[in-house]
Amino acid sequence: MTVSLEQLRRCHFAVDLGAARTRVYVKGAGLVVDQPSVAAVNTRTGALIAVGEFAEQMTGRTPDYIRVVRPVSGGTVVDIEMAQRMLRQLLGDKMRRSLRRKPRLRAAACTPHDADPLAQRATIETLVGLGARRVELVDTLIAAAVGCGLPVERPEGTMLIVCGAAATQVAVLSLGSVVTAQRIAVGGEAVDHAIVQYLRHEHELILPSQSVRPLQLALSESGLTAQGPTVVEIHGRDVATGLARSVRVDTAAVRTAIQTPLTAVLDGIGKVLRNCPPDLVADLADRGITMVGGSALLPGFDQMLRQATGMPVNIAERPDVCAVQGIGAMLEGRIEPLVLDPLAA
Repeated sequence: MTVSLEQLRRCHFAVDLGAARTRVYVKGAGLVVDQPSVAAVNTRTGALIAVGEFAEQMTGRTPDYIRVVRPVSGGTVVDIEMAQRMLRQLLGDKMRRSLRRKPRLRAAACTPHDADPLAQRATIETLVGLGARRVELVDTLIAAAVGCGLPVERPEGTMLIVCGAAATQVAVLSLGSVVTAQRIAVGGEAVDHAIVQYLRHEHELILPSQSVRPLQLALSESGLTAQGPTVVEIHGRDVATGLARSVRVDTAAVRTAIQTPLTAVLDGIGKVLRNCPPDLVADLADRGITMVGGSALLPGFDQMLRQATGMPVNIAERPDVCAVQGIGAMLEGRIEPLVLDPLAA
């Protein structure tokens, strides 16, 4: 997975295949694709009906012969053919033709820190199917740190939390490499599932998948704290009768349901700090924690980490696109490599 900056500068485009969203950065054009990693397929004919935002809107609203699929799970491609078809449609004919004209088309891709060889191979085959002659793999942790402007090349400790849809990665970086890292199988999807399960058990209400985000936004003013509205009205389907029903939900109970899966992230931070050299831990006490990823915007998540760890916690300016912007900066040659001059004999 280790790749030099010189090799990345030869790449023509970069892809960040995430469980929630797919992003494509084209050299010289910038970020050209930022769409949900969703595709809708006609099971009778095999034809691709929709991708991205429109396909996501179709989730839970399709007839039997239309299936909404997610070819990426946890940062790993689980359906190579469907991922290729989705990427072709998202790029569009004009962009694909311009990329095809490149001699010996090269691509770069973000992969999780602990990705096994099989997962890496799936990512490579997906981009090779798009016409890439060579694919370079970049650690998501390094790309995200570069994208949010952290001084990862210096001999100083930097803690980064990549909050994804399917998993959360916690790492300490120094001298351009990962010193220690931990992957926690808890992300934005786990938080959504916790909210759905709470409403089902406590209120016997089945919440539509499209209604989870509005409920989180209702808590955005107070986050995971006790301030803000105490009651929120939610619409869903009754478990027993199947009829539409509205309930008034106590936001304090929802905050408790959200906090339960997030405690695993705190355990992961503790493991990383225990495996980290003491000198780097001293740096982290001053520099604090930087959060990136779409789930970093979960209301009150940063405040919860701040109270639990006692360290400063900062959210990157655009946390959802940090990884693809970081790998894009490497493609454009905006990142200077670390040069260590050997001592004279």
